[in-house]
Amino acid sequence: MHLHILGIAGTFMGGLAQLARAAGHRVTGADAAVYPPMSDQLEAAGIALTEGWDPAQLDPAPDVVVIGNALSRGNPVVEVVLDRGIPYTSGPQWLAKHVLAERHVLAVAGTHGKTTTASLLAAILGAAGEQPGFLIGGVPGDFGVSARLGEGRCFVVEADEYDTAFFDKRSKFLHYRPRTLVLNNLEFDHADIFPDLAAIQRQFHHLVRTVPGTGAILAPAADAALEEVLAMGCWTPVTRVGAGGDWQVSGSGHQLTLQRGDEPAVTTEWPLTGEHNRANAAMAVAAASSVGVAPEAATRALAGFGGVRRRQELRGEPRGIRVLDDFAHHPTAIRTTLAGLREDRPQGRLWVVTEPRSATMRRGVHQQALAGALEAADGVFALRPEGLEWDLAAALAPLGERARVADEVPELVAGVAAVAAPGDTVVVMSNGGFGGIHEQLLTTLAGAA
Repeated sequence: MHLHILGIAGTFMGGLAQLARAAGHRVTGADAAVYPPMSDQLEAAGIALTEGWDPAQLDPAPDVVVIGNALSRGNPVVEVVLDRGIPYTSGPQWLAKHVLAERHVLAVAGTHGKTTTASLLAAILGAAGEQPGFLIGGVPGDFGVSARLGEGRCFVVEADEYDTAFFDKRSKFLHYRPRTLVLNNLEFDHADIFPDLAAIQRQFHHLVRTVPGTGAILAPAADAALEEVLAMGCWTPVTRVGAGGDWQVSGSGHQLTLQRGDEPAVTTEWPLTGEHNRANAAMAVAAASSVGVAPEAATRALAGFGGVRRRQELRGEPRGIRVLDDFAHHPTAIRTTLAGLREDRPQGRLWVVTEPRSATMRRGVHQQALAGALEAADGVFALRPEGLEWDLAAALAPLGERARVADEVPELVAGVAAVAAPGDTVVVMSNGGFGGIHEQLLTTLAGAA
């Protein structure tokens, strides 16, 4: 089968392309811009790439066109697909039919921690000899790729609530039909497609409805929004994770302790820090237990976890100044990530470089919570993007002189270089490329007096 994938440079669609290629299909694809690291992964897999939307890419016509959710009516290639009657589908539909149908699907859903939890779960299953397949919205350090077909019965998928395609406005995760479902947490996000939290909860309840009665649902012991989802109806046993639940998690620094019920507790040293990451680990261990991996073996696997790119990823340490890259962009994720960094290095100063880039942040939905989320930082350097309709400086005003707002990336870099000193940590928080700020920071800090 020849698949042509539109929107192939995205993490999900690029991962899907690699799965299809590994399954023996001919795969080509296109995107508005195709660049590393995804372009490198795709080319290494033997996938031919086209940049742009020239309809000539459909000559000769592929067997099926897989259309990503970033494309809409009016796109020249989409219009030709429709006009010529070329078979088309969405990425989640193709994945469900051709990859997930014969597997035990372990889906990780929630507002925060999906990528880390899914990566932890895949690493645990891999260490247990399960040879899992996976499709994750990031690159786990243990595997070096965002997707792998795998030879075992298990398949781990990061279950995103974003819509499926222009012709299917259901959440993507409704196609996956998991037997094990992790519900990490639930808050309002994706303001570009959801009007309110209730609309997201409805999609999550549709997901809960797809889990068989012989399956497993893992949920936090205390999350009001998820409790409301489960109260709408649940036909699957629910295992609670966290204080007062079936699984308990505790620790500080790099120490992690897990306990299931009255069983003996298991403790390990592991690379991550922070309460949020300990919660992610507990979810991953509990999910692995649903397919027979013992807690002791799962916890041992955590000790060697290789991390995830763009999740507190160390990009360099010029002059003893750590420069980290992190994907956090929602106030809750920002706050919990900074708490974890403080826990790791309580003595050094912590500088945050951030931008309100996500659709939700650009709409100003969380502007009142932004300053509070950044409270743990010694200083905040924020980029004011062009066209922002709310006052970023006013939103950060509660931080006083600790907050500085700039209109250009070089101005932010210069500001950080003027204050950062050996022993400090600089964390860049954005869900985008941020104008190449990471390399600019590394170069400037290395040359600073």
